[in-house]
Amino acid sequence: MTVSIALVRENAESLQPPRSLWVSFPLGRPLGVPNDAAFQHRVIDAALTLLGQERGPVLEDYDEDVPEIATESAPACPVTFPRDDSSWQNRLASELGTLQPWYQMGLSRRQGRTLVGVSDSSIHEIMQRLAEDLDNQQLPADLVWFKSAIEDAKAYYLEALTAQPGQYDQVELYQTLWHDTQFGAGLRRFYDQFAADEKLSGFAVIVLPREALGEKPDQEIQNEN
Repeated sequence: MTVSIALVRENAESLQPPRSLWVSFPLGRPLGVPNDAAFQHRVIDAALTLLGQERGPVLEDYDEDVPEIATESAPACPVTFPRDDSSWQNRLASELGTLQPWYQMGLSRRQGRTLVGVSDSSIHEIMQRLAEDLDNQQLPADLVWFKSAIEDAKAYYLEALTAQPGQYDQVELYQTLWHDTQFGAGLRRFYDQFAADEKLSGFAVIVLPREALGEKPDQEIQNEN
């Protein structure tokens, strides 16, 4: 028997895993608040309780939200993302080069622990393949790989963005990911392509969650070519 923790409810409803606990936490934080063992244990206990269900699929809601972090105590994002009008290959490769030192710093502090690795592809391979599809204005041929690859890329970006010590406001981090990065712009392009395809439109919600589709207030967002 298996149980999973779902961060995007639409994904769990679509994929219908045997037993799934939906949590209202930011992406990349399936157990909630970092370094809060009591909170994390409550989430794990709630998920394991679902193993008592003899039949699936089961999808239940976790009734506790992540405690809010005061935004005034959150440090500024340490990364300035490149802006250019070149190919997606250049844009994503340049952005990855900007993030890599921060990711490595965070990886060292976590003693090698990372959420990156679901796709079994390196982050450089992921960005190259995503860029090729974006430059060719085509949907990915391997949707199973694509789903795991973008999850790896999201985790990589978030772990790089949180490399500086201190508490971070998760809402602001995701606003940065969705609206300030070339990767976020690329995901929006993929979202539009999936949404326009009658047979694959349901896959669009896997690419971007609802909260990523709104405009970031008081900030100009670079448009794709």
